Amino acid sequence: MPFDLRDIPLDQKAEAALAARGLAYRVIDPQDRAALAAWAQADSRGFHQPAPHGPELERELGVLAERRVHGVYDPTLDEAEIPVATVASWPTGLSVPGGRSVDGWAVSSVTVAPTHRRRGVARALMEGELHNAVAAGAALAMLTATEATIYGRYGYAPAARATTLEVDRSRVAWAGGAEPGRVQFVPAAVMREQAPAIARRAVARTPGEIDRWSGLLDRVLGTHHPDSDHARAVRVARYDDRRDQPQGFVVYRIRHEGQGAGVLEFDFMAAASDEAERALWRFLLEQDFVSRIRGRLRSIDEPLPWLLADRRAIRVTESHDHLWLRILDPVAALEARGYTGSGSLVLDVDDPQGYAAGRFEIEFSAKGHAEVRRLEQGARDATAHAARRSRPAQGLRLGVTELAAIYLGDVAPSLLARAGRVVETTPGSLALADRLFSSPRAPHLSVWF
Repeated sequence: MPFDLRDIPLDQKAEAALAARGLAYRVIDPQDRAALAAWAQADSRGFHQPAPHGPELERELGVLAERRVHGVYDPTLDEAEIPVATVASWPTGLSVPGGRSVDGWAVSSVTVAPTHRRRGVARALMEGELHNAVAAGAALAMLTATEATIYGRYGYAPAARATTLEVDRSRVAWAGGAEPGRVQFVPAAVMREQAPAIARRAVARTPGEIDRWSGLLDRVLGTHHPDSDHARAVRVARYDDRRDQPQGFVVYRIRHEGQGAGVLEFDFMAAASDEAERALWRFLLEQDFVSRIRGRLRSIDEPLPWLLADRRAIRVTESHDHLWLRILDPVAALEARGYTGSGSLVLDVDDPQGYAAGRFEIEFSAKGHAEVRRLEQGARDATAHAARRSRPAQGLRLGVTELAAIYLGDVAPSLLARAGRVVETTPGSLALADRLFSSPRAPHLSVWF
């Protein structure tokens, strides 16, 4: 979606709603460093983080300059230049089943100051972002949520989960094979040059991953501030295949608890192949003077239990919804992903906000492609619709949140039907939908945004 983010008009509905409460809704000029710095201060305050400064602030300003940044301002405050609410967004690709990608709109940094709660600020921001996403031509909007009860009212649903795994190092006995390549330490600066290409291939393998942005890689590797405590603490290991081609890397650190063995922690691994993933896991698990290995934001279907002789060495300490989706254009979204098998289905989608509402006829080919047509769109479809009315519609009735939940294959339509969230309009449609929407690889997002 190549275009200037500044060309998107300000959502007048959100602007009017906030103005009625004495608040100003603005898009920040990416060249206005002072305004961006004040916005960054409000954002960090909203997430209870220290205000960025020095190289960290410079890195963040560089990221924000490439995004559409909104702030809500209260002109009556002593520090009126610091927004009381923030949101940032940008167009990005989302990996979907079938090794494909769909145009999405990422929403991040949603904060409202505790001094300005219950004034409709969050609603104005979230509805404004749906407006922005549609204006940008996105098929869906997406976010990662710190709280699970906020976003459903705007049509979002959890679509990919993440776990935290802990492994007892004393019980590790590798049961997998030996990989033909090698793992080696590399300087962060060297890895920064190679990381984008590896990350692109890793992202394409797994539905639910989003395109990596340069500021993320700088932060993970610490290359924006090489003298910081974070940069000096991280270690970077890369896996090269038998042809000495880089296929994956992991960034980790060792935390010491007292004088004993340390805890190895990581939350960023990029593997462009299964071979690289196995090799990097083995490298992490077989380090000396380490009592535990803790991996955050891991998939719900890690191969790890099948790589250890004692699977009970692994403990899941956290499992939560992570990626949330909001379908805006069902035709574009459904045609973007791949499917398991062939068939035909009609989806009756309810969307209180109107973006995705309608009846959609889908033809799935044996090659996993889908052709989607919106039905009941006026007089030109009247004849075709009348013909279809003469035979039962093979399909489901569901809401836009349920459509988002099944989109990547994280949950089966039949499970939502058991919860009363999906209605089968013709016997057999649920079984067909379960098969079509399943994903050979569980959806997974391995970063926050």
